[in-house]
Amino acid sequence: MNPVSFQSVCLQKLSRDQYWLLRIFIFSLLFTLANRSFTQSFDVGLYGGDSYYLGDLNPGKHFQYPQLAYGLFLKYNFDSRWSVKLSGSRGKVKGNSASSTFLPDNKLKFESPITDISGVCEFNFFDYFVGSDRDYITPYIYAGIGMFWFNPTADGQNLRSLGTEGQNRGFQGRKPYSTVSVSIPFGVGVKYSLSRRIGIGIFWEMHKTFTDYIDDVSTTYYLNGPAISPNDNASLLSDPSKNHQPGMQRGNTSNKDWYSFSGVTFTYKFTIHAKRRCRDIHHK
Repeated sequence: MNPVSFQSVCLQKLSRDQYWLLRIFIFSLLFTLANRSFTQSFDVGLYGGDSYYLGDLNPGKHFQYPQLAYGLFLKYNFDSRWSVKLSGSRGKVKGNSASSTFLPDNKLKFESPITDISGVCEFNFFDYFVGSDRDYITPYIYAGIGMFWFNPTADGQNLRSLGTEGQNRGFQGRKPYSTVSVSIPFGVGVKYSLSRRIGIGIFWEMHKTFTDYIDDVSTTYYLNGPAISPNDNASLLSDPSKNHQPGMQRGNTSNKDWYSFSGVTFTYKFTIHAKRRCRDIHHK
């Protein structure tokens, strides 16, 4: 698939509101970059850590079923307080109703990869430069917008393709859901300068999403559970307990899903002399 057709497919899977929200953020980011000619440096970095999710199969337990996550990022530092960052992350999330406070007897489970691309604005509470022997540590916060891809499975089966809530049959007007959506990432962390070019840090971020199907659970059952054949694996993944009737609650449509990344970052600083200015003797 060529880049143009890939972009078209991705955008078609986003709602109109999500599409315009993404365009506004990208335009604002480019406008800011174009008008900050005194950028001093940018950082290239990577991180390793974990990922997890909150949703119908885990309504509120943070760091439940943590999975390996990793990523890369590029960050422009406007000054000692403000920067913008573009990142790409890859992780995995999973859940099981047996450990959930919401309908624990449903016997539902899932796991899904998460591929995320996000752009955020970052603010340091203290002045900070990689390479400074004075401003070498700071807590920070950030927020922005992102796009992510997911694909829930269970027992090796693609749950979306099975239409576990009647999407393939048009039950109550339902249609297959998109596996591409927009998220609002925000987080906190601490940075520390190790040397003239190297910095490390820790962070924790949450992503508010606009989908309720990361876990493939959102609305109601559509099958007559007691009539499901033990050999019908597709139907069993819709109602593993086989004790529900069409229209009975399977998920909570009022709460969208969340996912999280956390970990340790490693950065390398590149200096840019867009405009020569007097530099602080403490900044190498």
